[in-house]
Amino acid sequence: MTPRPAPLPRLRLASAVYRFRESLFALPALIVVVGVVVAEITALLDRTVEGAASAPWTVQMQANAATWLLSTVAGATITTAGVVFSLTVVSLQLASSQFSPRVMRSFIRDRFSQTVIGMLVATFVFCVLTLRHVTGDTTAPAPSIAMTVALALTVATVMLIVAFLDRLAHRLQVGEVIRSISNEADAVIGAMVRATDQEVPAGPVPFDELGDEISVFAVRDGWVSQAPAKYILGAVPPSTVVRLETRPGAYIHSGEVLMRVRPAPPDPDRVQARLLATVTISDARTMQQDFDFGLRQLLDIALRALSPAINDPTTAIEVILRLGSLLRKALVAPVQQVSVRGPGGRVLVRPWQLSSDEYIEHAFDEIRRTSADQVHVAIALIRVLRMLVAHVRAAGRPEHAPALERQIRMILDGAAAQPGIHPEDLSLLQTIARSAIDPAEHRPN
Repeated sequence: MTPRPAPLPRLRLASAVYRFRESLFALPALIVVVGVVVAEITALLDRTVEGAASAPWTVQMQANAATWLLSTVAGATITTAGVVFSLTVVSLQLASSQFSPRVMRSFIRDRFSQTVIGMLVATFVFCVLTLRHVTGDTTAPAPSIAMTVALALTVATVMLIVAFLDRLAHRLQVGEVIRSISNEADAVIGAMVRATDQEVPAGPVPFDELGDEISVFAVRDGWVSQAPAKYILGAVPPSTVVRLETRPGAYIHSGEVLMRVRPAPPDPDRVQARLLATVTISDARTMQQDFDFGLRQLLDIALRALSPAINDPTTAIEVILRLGSLLRKALVAPVQQVSVRGPGGRVLVRPWQLSSDEYIEHAFDEIRRTSADQVHVAIALIRVLRMLVAHVRAAGRPEHAPALERQIRMILDGAAAQPGIHPEDLSLLQTIARSAIDPAEHRPN
């Protein structure tokens, strides 16, 4: 069995940061560790700072009151932490059933929710650890610095709980879910643009005519989450061409060809190991380099909204508007070249990366088919597509207009094929699609 080479350190770091963001354990655990450290520091200060019991700006109380307060706060915070966990799980279940299982990521990634959970547990830990330093003499003064910090943590935690409930109520709104996914997809577009700006196009490459080749096979099943061109090019000898037989966002099986290399290098085993380290394969699909996954999540919400069980076309229209906003940027972004050149005559060929026309199809095909009998959804689709046609032409990218106009034509054809559509509704769709002025833009003189 072929061993699994460890990914490059930078790729491992990027994956670790991404997993940290999507973990309900990592950030809370880190905050709890901070709580432990603060508890020990305050105890040390109370023991070493002279006159700490009467230090200014600190809370003064006797040991019996401090014991009661710390015990009460510890019990209340750990109980509330359980309630917050329950609310979080309920919100995940609602998001999964009402929107899509894939949108659960946006709830898990919420830093504020992770912070609230961590603060609750950290306050509990702080109070428990501080109880060790409260003397058994009920009339003796309690450690003032530690008690001041405990009260501050209690007040801060209470305010965070209130803010958490407010945020949770807003995050369960479908518009907020759609906005969160759109913002992440927008960030992916920005990263794609920055990566493309650093690449040097190589032009057509006669890969099959470059001599003997070696194949690099995937050593595990999963989703390709990272495949940076600069690292792949840096893993092969000079004057070598690498053909990537997958793309970020694609699923690959163990033993499937991941890359092909020509001409065959003199040390194929070493090159294979280095190339395997340049591609990250994850158990779940991520948006690290996969803009199409953002479209997929938005589409899932729209398709669920258009299903007979939910029948919420307004949500589908909101998704369509967000898709239009994303494609406004994606369609005028620098084109990712199929082949890019690196130093020393190295070349990377990526024949399977998605084109702009494929992004258009992925964004609109399924909604168009599902909403053929929903006139108001079809109207929203046509208006967004018309906006995109005008936008790409104004931006000097008219090559994308035919794919957009094809979508408009298929919407009209699908509506005309519906047996129950009213002739006036069909006429309205045709007018919006073909007129230079949208009927909704008419204003009385």
